[in-house]
Amino acid sequence: MSASPDPASPSPPDAAERAPFVTDVEVLVERLRRLLGDGAVETGREQREACSADVYGRGVTCAAVIRCGDAGILAEAVRLVTASGCHVVPRGAGLSYTGGYLPVAEHSVIVDLAPMNRILDINPEDMTLTAEAGVTWAQIHQALQPLGLRLPFFGTFSGARATVGGGLSNGALFFGTARYGTAADAVLGLEVLLADGTRLRTGQAGFRQASKGFYRTCGPDLTGLFLHDAGALGVKLQATFRLIEAPAATGFASFAFADRGAAARALSAIARAGLAEDAYVFDPQTTARNMAGTSTRQALATLRSVARGQGGGGGLGERLRGLAAALRMAAVGRRAVPSGAWSLHVVCAGASLAALRADLVRCRRLAGAEGGREIADSVPRAVRASLFPNLNAILGPNGERWAATNAKVAHSDAAAMLAAVDATLEPWQAGMAEHGISTSLVLIAIANHAFSVEPVLHWRDEWLPIHRQTAEPDHLAQLDTPSADPAARAMVGEIRAALVGLFAQHGAASNQLGKLYPYMEALEPATADLVAGLKQLVDPGGAMNPGVLGLPRRP
Repeated sequence: MSASPDPASPSPPDAAERAPFVTDVEVLVERLRRLLGDGAVETGREQREACSADVYGRGVTCAAVIRCGDAGILAEAVRLVTASGCHVVPRGAGLSYTGGYLPVAEHSVIVDLAPMNRILDINPEDMTLTAEAGVTWAQIHQALQPLGLRLPFFGTFSGARATVGGGLSNGALFFGTARYGTAADAVLGLEVLLADGTRLRTGQAGFRQASKGFYRTCGPDLTGLFLHDAGALGVKLQATFRLIEAPAATGFASFAFADRGAAARALSAIARAGLAEDAYVFDPQTTARNMAGTSTRQALATLRSVARGQGGGGGLGERLRGLAAALRMAAVGRRAVPSGAWSLHVVCAGASLAALRADLVRCRRLAGAEGGREIADSVPRAVRASLFPNLNAILGPNGERWAATNAKVAHSDAAAMLAAVDATLEPWQAGMAEHGISTSLVLIAIANHAFSVEPVLHWRDEWLPIHRQTAEPDHLAQLDTPSADPAARAMVGEIRAALVGLFAQHGAASNQLGKLYPYMEALEPATADLVAGLKQLVDPGGAMNPGVLGLPRRP
């Protein structure tokens, strides 16, 4: 069985891409050193190679990596890079896996936004927060918690390191997503650095007399143009978000189903009713991997958080409820989900215990209508108890690598998409068994109108730099380091390409488009012309992260 090659791993540059820029790059690097300082311009081979690889694959090794915490100086640096004929590639935490920041040519300069890590303003009266692009979701959550405030969507599983800029460029979702949508849905305005060094503000902050970025759509929604763009249109410098009051009460429920169809229908029913902040389904394989990947130390830390009241402090009543929940979790242990079951997990939240209980009652009724049997709520309770844990899960419990894919569809199309995924994977089963490749599946509710189907591929293969840099050394030491397996890797690439092609055929949406998912070629002609025109307007030389979104790339 074969499919088109995986498009997210750029090919090595040919002579035409190497030769014309070598002298210019050397001159550029010296100019950048004078502007930024020696320590802010990295040209060591090992560091350049590490920054030119993501969780899935390697790109062409960039010419330099620059880091700058001053927006004005960074603007001049970007202007120098594009004026020299080189590419600008924005990079956040480096935790993506669709080639979004993988350079396509050697004459590329990666802009590492880690130094732009300040929360610039928290305004409880206006219910807004402004943060630089290198700020993590964990930073924001920790800053807001003492104030009793929160973002609506408030982070990803990788939020300990995942950044605002990366999330807004790639469609970040998870915590709060079942009620509030994705990260982009909470944004009021942006400051974006264009290819020529221009700093552009969107939302109300883009008006000459405006002093606050409190509103998004006075006139056309310019903020939306730069969201989920994979860095094709500019470098995000900062974002302003709307805030909500942190819920007064949070509760959990989990249900076991005999089959996927029933679990998926229950997920849709709960999502349509707007009952949960988080709502997701794990297949039996995902549950088994999660249980296998939880160490005793992690389990004890989670129990401590639960006993403290879901990590949020609170009064005596909350602490007593947390202690009782921790005792139940300890008793249930790894038997929380019956073997072989599809499990649906929900997190509900309300302004009062009465409101919370009412939502949980409705969740139980809707899940029960599809044959769901309530089980211990250990999974969602544990996930919320340690919101932003270490990132050891960047590898599987036995050191294997993984690559996720995703298709967002309407609820009414979910069953057809799931059946199509089955049909697409079926011809690969023999080859997958031969090469030790397995799959798992996660289903996620996005607000009340979208259903995310997320097949994940797992295989043993050599680790990439980001795996070693991200997982804890003690954790890595416990794993069996795998050898390179080019054959398995190639098959994973073909299967991934087949799934991505299937999603496009069904007109599905996807997040984390990068260089993997078709975008321009999937658009209606008039829409594609508009996007191409916008790219030409803000980046006429095509210097900003060429290759993403299927936009034409320059030499």
